[in-house]
Amino acid sequence: MYNVTLIPGDGIGPSVIDVAVKVLEATGIQFSWDKQLAGMAAVYEHGTPIPDSVLESIHKNKLVLKGPLTTPVGGGYRSVNVALRQEFQLYANLRPAVSFEGTKSPLVILISPLSVKIRKDYTPE
Repeated sequence: MYNVTLIPGDGIGPSVIDVAVKVLEATGIQFSWDKQLAGMAAVYEHGTPIPDSVLESIHKNKLVLKGPLTTPVGGGYRSVNVALRQEFQLYANLRPAVSFEGTKSPLVILISPLSVKIRKDYTPE
């Protein structure tokens, strides 16, 4: 069984995470979900966008499924996503990409310490 910190996120996040959880559970692999609030949901519930319980859960489980998070505007809050990346020393968001045979302009993923950019790589015909 895998213990996973589950952060539904804000906006579209909970809907996306609900489906992701169903997909993961359909694999037959056993998960124990430790649901935590972060972002605006946590501000409403706990008065802070990153409660200590979130960080403690991630440190304990070493595995997290996180939806999109909103950083509150004003009030001196720093970016929730940046804070999580700094806490856990995560500086690249790698996503698999596939080029399909016969495509004239496959996607190229450019990764830097600050961002991931996807562009079309035009090749002469």
